[in-house]
Amino acid sequence: MEGPVYLRFIVSLVLVLGLLLAVLWALRRFGVGGMVARPSARRRLSVVETMALDGRRRLVLIKRDDCEHLLMIGGPNDMVIERGNARETLKEDQV
Repeated sequence: MEGPVYLRFIVSLVLVLGLLLAVLWALRRFGVGGMVARPSARRRLSVVETMALDGRRRLVLIKRDDCEHLLMIGGPNDMVIERGNARETLKEDQV
């Protein structure tokens, strides 16, 4: 009597795992609603560098398209320290 119960459990487990894998594959393949980026898509946003200031706060340099932004995150409020690319600003000031 125990044999069919174990067999039904194993078949059910394999079916559920197969469905989970199918859903994950579909999310990666089709990128539903921009939540999961397609591997072939050009990424527009990236984290260039991070630096810990103390136990809670952190500086993060992010790049969006061709523009870099410096953010301070993790404190009571997050803030933008610098907008735009700092290298372009230095070149314009030196000219």
